[in-house]
Amino acid sequence: MATNRTFTMIKPDAVANGHIGNILAMITNGGFKIVSLKLTQLTVADAQAFYAVHAERPFYGELVEFMSRGPIVAAILEKENAVEDFRTLIGATNPAEAAEGTIRKAYATSIGENAVHGSDSDENAAIEGAFHFAGREQF
Repeated sequence: MATNRTFTMIKPDAVANGHIGNILAMITNGGFKIVSLKLTQLTVADAQAFYAVHAERPFYGELVEFMSRGPIVAAILEKENAVEDFRTLIGATNPAEAAEGTIRKAYATSIGENAVHGSDSDENAAIEGAFHFAGREQF
């Protein structure tokens, strides 16, 4: 059953390149309400824990290094059919394959540095949101 919340991170590449405002504008213009938001930085241990599901994959080390190299913006978003609609808004992981008008088409520079994370399921959205935000930080 679909929920109305999803989780996103604006990744270190997009933060460093000054795209926070434009990405947040795309999110709100896409009909999402921001219910939690923070600028923070993942430690190596945080990134390892967050991406533990990928620990056996060959790109895991690079992913952890990338995600802990600079600040991120974490957010919980609300909208009907949030997970699926947000996955559509962010576009394909490979920006060369992302549709026009998507966040990754506009701001990602490569498959690895793809500007934004979006939860892939309602269950993961809840887990990922709770990883970054205490209950009192979720509105």
